[in-house]
Amino acid sequence: MITLLDGPLGTELNRRGVATQLPSWSAAAVESAPEVIEAIHADYADAGATVHTANTFRTKQRTVGNRWQIMTQRAVELTRRSVPPNHQVAGSIAPLEDCYRPDQSPGVEALPEHLALAEQLAEAGVDVLLCETFPNPDEALAAVTAARLTKLETWLALTAGPDATLMSPEQMAITAKQAVDLGAAAILVNCTPAIDTLRFIVALSDAALGVPIGAYANAGCADDHIGWTASPEPGAKTYAKLANQWIEAGATMVGSCCGTTPEHTRALRNTIS
Repeated sequence: MITLLDGPLGTELNRRGVATQLPSWSAAAVESAPEVIEAIHADYADAGATVHTANTFRTKQRTVGNRWQIMTQRAVELTRRSVPPNHQVAGSIAPLEDCYRPDQSPGVEALPEHLALAEQLAEAGVDVLLCETFPNPDEALAAVTAARLTKLETWLALTAGPDATLMSPEQMAITAKQAVDLGAAAILVNCTPAIDTLRFIVALSDAALGVPIGAYANAGCADDHIGWTASPEPGAKTYAKLANQWIEAGATMVGSCCGTTPEHTRALRNTIS
């Protein structure tokens, strides 16, 4: 059975006219455009997703200041009331610094900050903690360790970055094994170009991790003709074909990331149904 994850919030907010400026990026929309967040979650549910990630990718104190706990709680509430009650809500835990700059990562020293967010997400009532978009193995494992201290089910999503060069398939498989040893219940590849994702799924499958694996890739560059367009339907079909290759290689969890839309989720549902 294939679990269908949702798609991105950040780039979808931007596509719908909501500002996503750094450093808060998508987090600011929790207060400035909550109705748009709710609409996006609802659209992903309508398209077939059954796991929905709350907009907490950047609701950390170091990013949004002293309102971080309120914003985290609010983001989870927006998700929960926008999707069917039998769907799962995941709390996003992201790298403390730029997710495409593993050299800036504090590594294992990130654990206390990740724990603070994990505990807040647990208090807010998420079903799963999703440690996502980690290219730095040390910080990825620190995040998993922090998340597991809450006793909630924890998934880890690793990224090879926009050029698929930040991690090799072999390094990703090694990090994945270490994460599973720490208690991660699923391993995913995320925010890696869709056209480059298969080799990472193969590496995870070959590692025989003993937990579900999957992917939610980004649309890559505009020249890949997968996303980033006003008319997503043709690219959505291409994305779904690529995702079918991941499923054939052993993935049982699929969704999509930056540059994709609910139309991509719908195409995935039609592929796996």
